[in-house]
Amino acid sequence: MRNLLVLILLCLPPLAAQSAPAANYDESKVGNYTLPDPLTLSNGKPVNDAAAWNRLRRPEILHLFEDQVFGRTVAPAGNPLFEITEAAGKALDGKAIRRQVTIWLTGKKPGPKLDLLLYLPAGASQPVPVFVGLGFRPNASVSADPAVPLASDWIRDPNDKTRYLHAPAPESVRASAASRWQLEKILAAGFGLAHANYQDIEPDFPNALADSVRHAFLRPGQSAPAPNEWGAIGAWSWGLSRMADYLVTDKSVDASKLALIGHSRLGKTALWAGAQDTRFAIVISNDSGEGGAALARRNYGETLFRINTSFPHWFCANYKAYNQAVDKLPVDAHMLIALIAPRPVYVASAEEDQWADPRGEFLAAVSAGRVYELLGKKGLGTDQMPAIHAPIMNTIGYHIRAGKHDVTAYDWDQYIQFARKHFHRN
Repeated sequence: MRNLLVLILLCLPPLAAQSAPAANYDESKVGNYTLPDPLTLSNGKPVNDAAAWNRLRRPEILHLFEDQVFGRTVAPAGNPLFEITEAAGKALDGKAIRRQVTIWLTGKKPGPKLDLLLYLPAGASQPVPVFVGLGFRPNASVSADPAVPLASDWIRDPNDKTRYLHAPAPESVRASAASRWQLEKILAAGFGLAHANYQDIEPDFPNALADSVRHAFLRPGQSAPAPNEWGAIGAWSWGLSRMADYLVTDKSVDASKLALIGHSRLGKTALWAGAQDTRFAIVISNDSGEGGAALARRNYGETLFRINTSFPHWFCANYKAYNQAVDKLPVDAHMLIALIAPRPVYVASAEEDQWADPRGEFLAAVSAGRVYELLGKKGLGTDQMPAIHAPIMNTIGYHIRAGKHDVTAYDWDQYIQFARKHFHRN
């Protein structure tokens, strides 16, 4: 029946012929909506215990996200292939050990590859927990460390804004994202940081399939993914798992304490990666908004229609069937968060980032709490949105801070505290 609905919805007029209303920022105009129940099976039977959640409902929800939102992700291709290009470089005036690793994403070379940059606190006497994340620029953007190669990056052609070029990154890239990673703060707290450029996995523009890892997994005679196969977010999430493949082999890393973090579109990516890969012991969503932690059914800020129109490559083709019928979507953000249960998850918003719908992110975290409570964990413990700079840190964490769409030192202070709590570190 659902496949028939998707077929009918896909027959709606093309995106260009559909009109999007102006973005709504008035809470009184959000309208009424009903969320799908994460604790009711598709056959209508209730989920009353952890066994039923793990055996029946969780796989059901995971399949719905695979089939209707992000697309089905492929299995890894054979054994991972890692090439350690720097084993133990001294960095940051002796505060860190730097490791650089090339991950051949299909298990062989030549082929698509990802360059992983790992910083670990110097002098650690035992394996350390590590924050893991994708960034928007090459690894050199994380800090001013001159030993990290500038590498190459995908940029808009300055002479033709419709084209993208793969070119050497300029020196201005170095440390350009340092404020978003707060490396010295992370190291001082006893954590490591594993970073890679998301565009190593797939460039972030439409029609980039030929330069994506997804191209390597097309079947003979296939020129594009099927409607229920992975889009770019699926590919980026898959790349995060390949980073975990390496990290669990590194004796300096505590493989049981990987904290996955993502901002904006990479916050969506982190949630989806964390839902699929339980090696990520904590998952952090920073300002992930529509398609991430924000409820799609709320008519506020960015909508499902707008995200699919602006970024048609992020999700699977089936997701576009709900552009004008979001109430028919069989899942919503609270169920994506719930897939991470019982592992700790943190959702963060910014006061001025109304496009990402902070209240919608909070309400999704509230609704996910029912699953956490079923599994013996504590959800947010309130349905009242907290004040600015008043973080909640149960098994589900949440804060809203002053400011715009970004990752700040304040955000990192909360993430470090949350990780310390759940990793039982002083």
